[in-house]
Amino acid sequence: MTILGFPAVVVAFVALAGFGVGGVLYALFFTSIENEQKQAKRLSTIKAASTDSASRRAAIDRVQEGAKRKKHIQDSLHDLEERNKDRAKDALRPSLKRMLQQAGLKIELRTFYIYSAICGAVISAMAFASGVPLLFLIGVFFAGALGVPRWVVSFLRKRRMKAFLNEFPNAIDVIVRAIKSGLPLNDGLRLIASEAREPVKTEFRHIVEAQQLGLSTPEACERMYNTMPLPEANFFAIVIQIQAKAGGNLAEALGNLSRVLRDRKKMKAKVSAMSMEAKASAAIIASLPFVVTVLVYLTSPSYIMLLFTTNTGYLILGLSAIWMSIGVFVMRQMINFEV
Repeated sequence: MTILGFPAVVVAFVALAGFGVGGVLYALFFTSIENEQKQAKRLSTIKAASTDSASRRAAIDRVQEGAKRKKHIQDSLHDLEERNKDRAKDALRPSLKRMLQQAGLKIELRTFYIYSAICGAVISAMAFASGVPLLFLIGVFFAGALGVPRWVVSFLRKRRMKAFLNEFPNAIDVIVRAIKSGLPLNDGLRLIASEAREPVKTEFRHIVEAQQLGLSTPEACERMYNTMPLPEANFFAIVIQIQAKAGGNLAEALGNLSRVLRDRKKMKAKVSAMSMEAKASAAIIASLPFVVTVLVYLTSPSYIMLLFTTNTGYLILGLSAIWMSIGVFVMRQMINFEV
């Protein structure tokens, strides 16, 4: 039997020789091949471990950085909260000088006291001309000198704050657009200080002037709460301070603040509309004594004039005024909702 012209025995012998040589070569190089495989496996394991270690280290660094930033923000908010508590106490009972500043009146305390004395003297003279006894003129003078001027200052102060709230969200929107267009925050503040409506224009001018005196932007914005004691002004200062300490997208933060302020304004308008019925009822109840007095005077003048010509009538009027004031105060507190 032949295979390809060669005897089968020769072919078998060659095949066996080849297998034998291959086995010998494999036996000789088996250790080195195994070592190379083990080395390649160890290298792949080390590479995978180093990659996993780097990933874990990066993840740990990210977590630690986020924790540090969160703690920093919490510490900043805690400090701001402590400072805001002290400022809130001053805002509840501001001094007369601070109230004049918040009302936008550029007068000294001495001038205000002179005007108050003149007001008290004029009201006392009018009361004396109408026939009020001398004993009650002292009370009329103090009411005219201390009550009426302070009421006027309080009225101007509230009106100025209301005008500030109406314009403040628009000013923040202008600052957001300025920042998105590439301008720094200080340029946006100067833009509001020169182009906005009053009283926002004056308040931001104070911020720019404080920066020129050497204060930082967060400190200058924080001082705005002194002349405009409103939560909205405090929110603005908090956003600026947190951004200065912790970083972040200032345009986005101010945009969110503007949206919050507009939502607060809508909520206040909604609450005011819902409580208008109660306010109208309170106004009607408070005006009833005066309406009844006029009607009785028109029908029976001699009957009602006893209140204004006798000491007993003066006593009744005084006590009625006190109880009427208490009732008006209670009704005002019942319909005064804070948002």
